[in-house]
Amino acid sequence: MIIQRDVAITVGDGNILRADIFRPADEKPAPVIMTLGPYGKGVRYMDGFAPQWKWMVDTYPSILPGSTREYMVWETVDPEIWVKWGYVCIRVDSRGAGRSPGFLDILSPQETKDYYEAIEWAGTQTWCNGKVGLNGISYYAINQWLVAALQPPHLSAMIPWEGAGDFYRDFARHGGIACNGFVEVWYPRQVVSVQHGNPTAHLDVWLNESSTGPKALPPDTLIANRREPLQDILDHPLVDDFHRERSPDWSRITVPFLSAANWAGFGLHPRGNFEAFTQAASKQKWLEAHPGRHEEWFYLDRGMELQKRFLDHFLKGVDNGWDREPPVLLNLRRPFSTEFEARKEIGWPLPSTKWTSIYLSALEKVLSWSPPAYPNEITFDALGTPITFISSPLENETELTGPLSAKIFVSSSTTDADLFLTLQAFSPEGKEVEFQGTVDPHTPLAQGWLRASHRKLDLTRSTPYRPYHSHDEIQPLKPGTIYELDVEIWPTCIILPPGFCLALQVSGHDFERPPSDDPNEAWMSRGSGPWLHTNQIDRPASIFGGKTTIHTGPGALSSLTLPIIEPH
Repeated sequence: MIIQRDVAITVGDGNILRADIFRPADEKPAPVIMTLGPYGKGVRYMDGFAPQWKWMVDTYPSILPGSTREYMVWETVDPEIWVKWGYVCIRVDSRGAGRSPGFLDILSPQETKDYYEAIEWAGTQTWCNGKVGLNGISYYAINQWLVAALQPPHLSAMIPWEGAGDFYRDFARHGGIACNGFVEVWYPRQVVSVQHGNPTAHLDVWLNESSTGPKALPPDTLIANRREPLQDILDHPLVDDFHRERSPDWSRITVPFLSAANWAGFGLHPRGNFEAFTQAASKQKWLEAHPGRHEEWFYLDRGMELQKRFLDHFLKGVDNGWDREPPVLLNLRRPFSTEFEARKEIGWPLPSTKWTSIYLSALEKVLSWSPPAYPNEITFDALGTPITFISSPLENETELTGPLSAKIFVSSSTTDADLFLTLQAFSPEGKEVEFQGTVDPHTPLAQGWLRASHRKLDLTRSTPYRPYHSHDEIQPLKPGTIYELDVEIWPTCIILPPGFCLALQVSGHDFERPPSDDPNEAWMSRGSGPWLHTNQIDRPASIFGGKTTIHTGPGALSSLTLPIIEPH
């Protein structure tokens, strides 16, 4: 393996991006797998993300057979494996991060333009066969959507593995509610820590220099050289150009892609993976959905095989049958099981979906398959104990796979209200069905959010199972007046045996469990992971700490729309 460190890529405005390049020793032209991002190409996985590294190698001691795992960095491909498979691997520090100087502005138009130029630079090198692919997790998936919309000519295929799409709806403001919990921890820990010039950054052990460049910058210069995303989120409560320019134009994404979603990544990524599959213009696109942790399945044998087959087909022209794969590849979940049945489908939402309403009844706090005969209501303190509506035991095995939505009739004692909806299921013995999520080890079946003053729908983009809110104006509530709210709930997958019950928790704050004895080693994990909505500027108690009333029955048929899958 030929390794080139700190290679300079000069972009259009003269700024230099620094890249590490891993190439096959035979020096024959080969396809490229590229990532570009802010986590530091010179920060070893085992150093910069030591708790996560320890979890992975303790859980899977033989993971990535044939590799020493010495060249790995966070959320990117292992070059030892992929170079053996005949690929060039390139890791680029984005502008303002790692060893690339400049202004640090995550997921910005400038960063996306830089990515375009880096792709085109790689695609024209003598050691490249003219085809560039993208493959990475999380941030390294999100910005694939963005750069693909610019249509770089040498971009030939990509795998956005757990990657959000819509900056407003997936990342910044769930249902209009500012998501501060993740950004408050993630940005200083994983981005600012490797900002270009940061003197406290990890050593790049391969260069034996700082991973953030040879020159240390003073604190005031570092602050001046970066944006503060949380402040941006608070400053932009509605969808505007700030959000639009950090979100992909699905109509311009035409490159072949494999969109890999996690069933339990509520609060960040999976919505983007599902939306991309349904909205992007690409004619050759596949959707895969899996369980497990954020970084887990990407490196397991089944994930590696999937990635290799896809990229071999599109970047090397290998006739391996990939073009005959059905477009939807699912790993199905069952309660209390770590075995996941693979099933292939021809569309998403699944063609066999029977959209079914189950109704809320305030009188008994139940979910009923028939509408309540009489109107009723139930009131709760928005910042207090949630209300949970529970169904009778299921008579038959029931599969729920797909997006969900809820129609909730609400009144508030104040001029606004935030709704946090959580889908749960319980065994006949009362044990909750939960799963290891991307971060949180005890993730519920599905979650959705909506700020009542953001209830306005974009009717041209909404469906009964996936309401789409315009988020372009604030419509305050009149205290005591009933309003109809349509809440998007992110997709799920579960096959429930007879006797299990469904439940919908309705709350005015984040879903939260008591502390567990097996929390995530690096993140808050009490049911909602770090994706919390607790900023008091965005959620002042004077407005969001009032009393919320749920109305049910005739004239206010509050309901939950379920994606029940007909037996195959």
